[in-house]
Amino acid sequence: MNKINKHLILAIPLVFTILSVTTLSAQADQGDILARVRAISIQPDVSAGGTLGTLGTGVKNAVVPELDFVYMVRPNIGLELILATSRHQVTSNAGALGGVNVLPPTLLLQYYFNAAGKIRPYVGAGLNYTLFYNNGLHAGDTPVSIKNSSFGPALQAGVDVQVARNLFVNADIKKIWMRTDASAGGASLGSLKIDPLIVGIGVGMRF
Repeated sequence: MNKINKHLILAIPLVFTILSVTTLSAQADQGDILARVRAISIQPDVSAGGTLGTLGTGVKNAVVPELDFVYMVRPNIGLELILATSRHQVTSNAGALGGVNVLPPTLLLQYYFNAAGKIRPYVGAGLNYTLFYNNGLHAGDTPVSIKNSSFGPALQAGVDVQVARNLFVNADIKKIWMRTDASAGGASLGSLKIDPLIVGIGVGMRF
């Protein structure tokens, strides 16, 4: 477990303990919009096939900001759009293979528990569309081409804790499935499944 994850795990219960003494309502009404900004740690769970698997290909973690918007269809049901982009360095047993940017906009249907309370856990499920861009991958002096997009499922769990009438803190964890295929010099190098776990903490506002 890296230092970022340890800090997040230690911070989340401390925040909840401090805020448990408040008596504010966190109710979100139908038609409300929630906007959140988070710092997220993206932790790829990599599996590779073909030559990429033989080379022991891996993808490094990244820490970036994330923005999301939720439209409350009902007080306990939300529709969330998540936006973030990151650049990841790709490694192998033969050395570094360069970097590539990833943009995975994700749409999730959420269910909020304790909808009228100040502490509101939620779960979500949906779909992500991943765009790979600014490809700087290479094998020696040979550029590596990759399939530039993929679709995959996404799962989520998190909690909002109110600190003021329209302000709350948020902790969130997501699992996103994404993959690409690579080739070099016209020859296939195999598939690369990235499938990151994304852990985040941030703040949000209700409009």
